[in-house]
Amino acid sequence: MSHGASAAEAALPPLDRVGPYRKRLGLISIVACLGGLLFGYDTGVANGAEGPMAHDLGLSLLQLGLVIASLGFAAAVGALLGGTLADAIGRRRAILVLAILFFGGVMLVIFSPGGGRAFDPIGYATLLSGRIVLGLAVGGASSVVPIYLAELAPYEIRGSITGRNELAIVGGQLAAFVVNALIAVTVGETGGVWRLMFAVCAIPAVCLFFGMLRMPESPRWLVEKGRAEQALRVLETVRSKDRAKAEFEQVALIAEEESEAKVGLGALISNKWLLRIVAVGAGLAMIQQLTGINTIMYFGSRVLEQAGMTPQQAVLANISFGIVAVIGGIIALRNMDRIDRRKTFMIGLSLTTTCHVLVLIATTVFPEGHPARMWAVLVLVVAFVLSMQTFLNIAVWVWLAEIFPLHMRGLGFGISAFFGWGMNGVLALVMPTLLAWSLGGTFGLLAAVGVLGVLFIYRFVPETRGRTLEALEEDVTTGAINIITVSQKVHAKG
Repeated sequence: MSHGASAAEAALPPLDRVGPYRKRLGLISIVACLGGLLFGYDTGVANGAEGPMAHDLGLSLLQLGLVIASLGFAAAVGALLGGTLADAIGRRRAILVLAILFFGGVMLVIFSPGGGRAFDPIGYATLLSGRIVLGLAVGGASSVVPIYLAELAPYEIRGSITGRNELAIVGGQLAAFVVNALIAVTVGETGGVWRLMFAVCAIPAVCLFFGMLRMPESPRWLVEKGRAEQALRVLETVRSKDRAKAEFEQVALIAEEESEAKVGLGALISNKWLLRIVAVGAGLAMIQQLTGINTIMYFGSRVLEQAGMTPQQAVLANISFGIVAVIGGIIALRNMDRIDRRKTFMIGLSLTTTCHVLVLIATTVFPEGHPARMWAVLVLVVAFVLSMQTFLNIAVWVWLAEIFPLHMRGLGFGISAFFGWGMNGVLALVMPTLLAWSLGGTFGLLAAVGVLGVLFIYRFVPETRGRTLEALEEDVTTGAINIITVSQKVHAKG
């Protein structure tokens, strides 16, 4: 049965807006989002650590580029494996595995042999291995944590609960920028200062592991695995009793209907509608990366230096990107359950593309050496990051956590994130070369891709806000969900 203006949402008792259930859900999201914090720190720490690391270990630009890009490529694999692992052993256990990988990767990085400006092949191999392990953890966290939060959250506030992970990511990036600056100021350029920058993220890795030991498993995953009584008990810790029972009945009904269906890869290749929605998810994940957001998070200092700033000015100004990213994330969480996902995507991508065009114009109007050039680029890049975090980053990860059916949610999310992280790695490799070629030209290319992204979203991306995961699952599996025009689906209550 198709859920056009689905009765599934209307059949549920109203959600308690305050009380112990909301506090419990809040605690679960805080602990799980330590995975997002680690994701953000490990992607942001390179922005300040790359220079001292290359200097201390005697790395060439190519060797340094491989160290930075390896995290993105490994994250692509980690996203795919993480989603599959979460489907197999559960969301909670998968996050525990990721916490171990985060800690192990950090240990490999900070204890890699070498230093004193002399290249050490064994030390470099150890460093690269550590970055790859961290990449696997980052990619896994990008898949598993949003799924875990989406499956625990009630549909009315699913966007804001799931979106907290993205806020944790940008918070981790800001923390990395600030920690790097503080360490650089207090310790200076002494050998091994970059090791301290990386070592800080061992702390949240330990907290994530021990915190998740006390957190529940996803009730939807438990139902799929036939552990119905345990699933109901979990729901009753984060919902009122009548709401928990009603939700459980809906989840159990869908699980029963799908019990004879194929799961994972078998479900994907046997259903053209699932193949299509995975393709849309992969496209959306790549569009997010092709805005160039991680170009700024990885190479923001280089962008500002090419705009005319001194290295010291660029490091200081770089913190502004982290600050506005957090501000944008807070605004996004407030609007996540108020504005449709499609509308959010269209607004965000239009704004980021406009910022790219304006950077191209500014670098053309103000030639190198012009005093207004660096300030114009700084203001426009800050506006770009703010637009990206307010309208795109959180919404994309939330949409990916919502759209796929339960029996292949981890796989579908993992495939989408694989393509997103793969694009991230490609950009990390080519962006230094593109920036050296032309600062304005690079942003012009990003603007052209942005126009194509707007058309893709308008044509293919369906709406998910205001729907239960079970209602979405039925429509996606049967092809009833509207993937061509602006959705007419029922909006969230209130």
